[in-house]
Amino acid sequence: MQQTQDLSAARLSNAWAELQAHARDHQPLDADAYRLAFADPEFLLRRETRGIRMQLEMLKPELGQSQQGIENTVVVFGSARFPAPETASASLAAAQANLTKASAAGVDEAGLADAQDALLVAERHMRNAHFYDQARLFARLVAAHSLPLPLAEQLFICTGGGPGIMEAANRGAHELGAPTVGLNIVLPHEQSGNQYITPSLNFKFHYFALRKMHFLMRAKALVAFPGGFGTLDELFEVITLVQTGKSKPLPIVLFGSDYWKRLINFDVLIEEGAISPKDLDLFHYVDEPQAAWDIIARFYDL
Repeated sequence: MQQTQDLSAARLSNAWAELQAHARDHQPLDADAYRLAFADPEFLLRRETRGIRMQLEMLKPELGQSQQGIENTVVVFGSARFPAPETASASLAAAQANLTKASAAGVDEAGLADAQDALLVAERHMRNAHFYDQARLFARLVAAHSLPLPLAEQLFICTGGGPGIMEAANRGAHELGAPTVGLNIVLPHEQSGNQYITPSLNFKFHYFALRKMHFLMRAKALVAFPGGFGTLDELFEVITLVQTGKSKPLPIVLFGSDYWKRLINFDVLIEEGAISPKDLDLFHYVDEPQAAWDIIARFYDL
């Protein structure tokens, strides 16, 4: 009997099965001119095919988010190094105990100095842990507003997918049952997506440029918590795009006014004529999760 074919079924070549077999059997994958181009890693990783890889990195997260109804996001940036309060508290207790033990044991000056340095680091983590809590609370506000709404009107938390502030924001939305997006990046020290990202919305990037493009493609607001070089890079890219009109206006919120004002003296840019006074209206300082949400809500009349 002739087999009936399903016209809607996608037909794949054996190329993928071949690659899987090599991986399963731990066989080296030698260069092969006869292998189909799209199934040839050696070919796809050539310098000349970089444009294809960039196109794929653009397309995969775009399709993945569109298929799941993710059209509007609130992007949260911030340090990967600011721990959860419970983690910071445990580290502080351990550092205090180690210093006490070292002092009682009469260790040499070098050992005692190491224990003192560890305590200073633990105290700093404890001091900064409140930003983790505030990012978590802010994300809960976004999720609480969005969950009762139709999918097309919801705002979804989107982060860089790592630990620290990023984890806190994903965690806050996740705790209310909202999907959350993570746009991770391959780094020399391998970083995986935090546990609070929706698995089907956990994307990994090689190219920083494509990752930053995806941050802005769906962003309806940006909230930048204290962070380092990565946070500054992402923040100033957004400010520049809005300032130059390459991106539509959107709320840009700097959370932690003392941190940001100590870090960057924007008045110097005005004094030297590098920016216009009105450019300072592109962003807002806040110190409370509700204040950050209120800025976004007013902007969109929510």
